[in-house]
Amino acid sequence: MKAKIKHYIKEILLFVVVMTIFANLLSLYKSQSLNSAPMTLDSVKLIDNSLYKFKEGEPILIHLWATWCPTCKLEAPNIQKISQDFQVVTFAVNSGTNEEIANYLKERDLTFHVVNDKESLYAQDFKISGYPTTFIYDKDRKLVFSEVGYTSTLGLYLRMWWASL
Repeated sequence: MKAKIKHYIKEILLFVVVMTIFANLLSLYKSQSLNSAPMTLDSVKLIDNSLYKFKEGEPILIHLWATWCPTCKLEAPNIQKISQDFQVVTFAVNSGTNEEIANYLKERDLTFHVVNDKESLYAQDFKISGYPTTFIYDKDRKLVFSEVGYTSTLGLYLRMWWASL
């Protein structure tokens, strides 16, 4: 019986390692076509109709996601956590009206800044190929990281720390 359990644990661990490698390779492949230019946005209009002005001299995390995206739902708590300590602006792509997005956020207890990208204009500018997609810019607004797919809270913190150096 113990031998069987050991065998299943090894199989599960091997599966997790292979899937992690595969996910990272897929993310690397998808991120090659993203817009790698420095960030030129100075301000954006949020779903509550307020104007968010990007702070100078601080790293910026830009996150493009959608309410209909299952991976985005899994990653949302990570974005929420990082938004409490860093400058984060998210873009909800093709996700309905401002009110629908606000209700979605409220139901999930999410309070990060959100821009409604109703017509995918920002997604096109960033050359998004999949959701979620995250960009991290350094304090000089140069792109230092981009990621397509799920990213852990620890991974986001480490990348933001690196971008702030």
